[in-house]
Amino acid sequence: MSEEREHDFAMEKRLREMSPELHRRFTDAVFGLQKILSNYKLIFPEYTDHSELHSLTVIDFCNNLMGKQVEKLNADELYALLVACYFHDTGMGISHKDYEQFSKEIDFGDYFETHSRDNLQEIIRNFHNEFSGRFIKKYAPFFEIPSEEHLWAIMQIARGHRKTKLMDEKEYPVNYKVPGGNEICLPYLAALIRLADEIDVAAFRNSKLLYHLEAIVDEKQIVEHKRHQAVKDLIISEKAFTLLVDTQEEEIKSSIFRMAEKMQITLDDCRRVIEEHTPYMITQEKIIVETMA
Repeated sequence: MSEEREHDFAMEKRLREMSPELHRRFTDAVFGLQKILSNYKLIFPEYTDHSELHSLTVIDFCNNLMGKQVEKLNADELYALLVACYFHDTGMGISHKDYEQFSKEIDFGDYFETHSRDNLQEIIRNFHNEFSGRFIKKYAPFFEIPSEEHLWAIMQIARGHRKTKLMDEKEYPVNYKVPGGNEICLPYLAALIRLADEIDVAAFRNSKLLYHLEAIVDEKQIVEHKRHQAVKDLIISEKAFTLLVDTQEEEIKSSIFRMAEKMQITLDDCRRVIEEHTPYMITQEKIIVETMA
């Protein structure tokens, strides 16, 4: 069995063994989120996939990034990460009512000094991790999250999939205590989900059944979709992530290399957070672009 596949469903299996109750709460939450996650299409009908399929891929990548380190995680950590993986993009499909409510609670910094307040899509896309955090907090009672401490941990991990400062020990404590005596290593779990989300770029995320280039008029979106379609696979080895690329268009090749540079920055940042603030590690060091023959 290849190294990439031997860790399939590792978190899910281990959580079921360690805590059937938390595993039940997780699976019930997944059932309740099935249709909610597809609501992003109402706001972003031609955007890359942010449905439950993407959430499953993020979990799969987390399993592979952890490898045997999953054996060091306790049941509360497994539960919090799994739930956060499913919740992390709920902010992409919020209702207008929730948007109005959550916007009053989010710190947008100086964003509106250079951006319009009327561009709903742009605002949600740039701050969807924060909208996801508010969504989790508001609707937590429907998903049987066992305590306020678990709720905060899940919110922080989900928010952490982009932009947040994972080095901030107040926002991401290493030993965050939850009822029952366990501790959750928030910087590790948030760095995992951030990296897993970042490397989900291959063509299978953007099925031709879902996206039709001829229906897209925005040139930037056309390039973005062609770029994703050109990345045929992502191979995870012990030391690297390799993007297998198939395209003859120089513009698309350049776009892929720029994307790889951004992925490398995220990888470096996540490695640094994990190495400097946690007892864990990420073995992969490089993002490699390999052209298919």
